[in-house]
Amino acid sequence: MKLTSYIFVGLTITSILISSCGNNNKKGKDGRTDTYSSGTISFASDESFSPIIEEEREVFQHDYPDAKVNPIYTNESEGINMLLHGKTWLVFAARDFKPAEKKSLEAKQFLPTSFSIAYDALAFIVNKSNTDTLLSVKDVKDIMNGRITKWSQIDKRNNKGVITVVFDNPKSSTVHFIEDSVLSGKPIINKNVAAVKKTAEVIKYVEQNPNAIGIIGNNWLNDKRDTTNLTFKRNIRVMSLSKIHPATAASSRKPYQYYIYNGEYPLIRTIFALLNDPRRGLPWGFAHFIQGPKGQRIVMKTGLLPVLGNINVRDVNTAQ
Repeated sequence: MKLTSYIFVGLTITSILISSCGNNNKKGKDGRTDTYSSGTISFASDESFSPIIEEEREVFQHDYPDAKVNPIYTNESEGINMLLHGKTWLVFAARDFKPAEKKSLEAKQFLPTSFSIAYDALAFIVNKSNTDTLLSVKDVKDIMNGRITKWSQIDKRNNKGVITVVFDNPKSSTVHFIEDSVLSGKPIINKNVAAVKKTAEVIKYVEQNPNAIGIIGNNWLNDKRDTTNLTFKRNIRVMSLSKIHPATAASSRKPYQYYIYNGEYPLIRTIFALLNDPRRGLPWGFAHFIQGPKGQRIVMKTGLLPVLGNINVRDVNTAQ
C-alpha cells in the first residue's frame, strides 16, 4: 500500500461589515451617479490578472445586481497612465504608486490610495517536448541579459537550440517585475526576447515552439473561465525555479499556492488596487469587495494567496 502526501492550504476569514462610506446617489460635479454598490464604471487592469479579476467581477455583480463594473484589460503602464489622466478611477497592477505619481495626483487636490489584494507568482512554461524544467534565478537573469542564449548552456544534452523568451506585452507587469526584481532595475537586453499582446498568445506560442520559454501569471494555470480545462491539457510544462544555483530537483519549486505562502518560490509579486476615487463610489466598492472576506476566498480558490485571513495548512496522507 502506497501513501501519498498532499498539502492543503485553507483560509479562515472573519466576516466583517463593509462600510457604505460614500454611498450616495447624488450627481457629482463630474457627472457621476455611481455609489459604493450601484451604477456603471470602467476600470483598468494588467491583462495578466484577468482570470482572477473576472471571477471577482462576476461574483460582485451577482451580489450587487445594480452594479456594472466593466474591465479594460491592458498593460500595466497604460492602466496606470489612464488613472493618472482621469480616464479611470481604479487600476489593478503589480506595483504601488510611485512617489511622483502620488504627488502629481495630490497636486490636483486628489487623495490617491492603494492596498494589496493578493499575492501571485510568475510561472515559466515550456513546450511539453522540452524535458528541462529546472531553472535557478541566476539562470533567469543570465537568459534575460543575454549571457545564456541556448538550451545547451543549461543542459548539454538539450538540443532545442536558441532560447526564445515570450512575454505577454512589452509594457506589462510581467516585464516590469523581471526588470525590477531579477535584473535590479536594468532592462532586458536578450535579442531573442519577444512580446505578444495577451497571455493566451504566450501559451499558444509555447505550445507551437519547442525552444520557447513563456512567462505568465500563475493564475492562468487555474483559469476557471477555461470550461474545457485546456490549461492543464495543453502541450506545456510548468518549470520549477530555484533560489540556489545550480538548480536541483530538491531546491526547485513550482508556482503553487503553498510555495507562495511559505516564500520558497522565488518570483512572488503583490497585486495592488490603485484608487483615485474622490467620490468613493463603485470603484472604491469593487476594490474593497476584493479585499473583503468573500473576495479573499475567491483569491484563495484561484490558486493565488490572499492578503487577509488565517492560512491553514494540513498534510493529508492517502492510501493507494
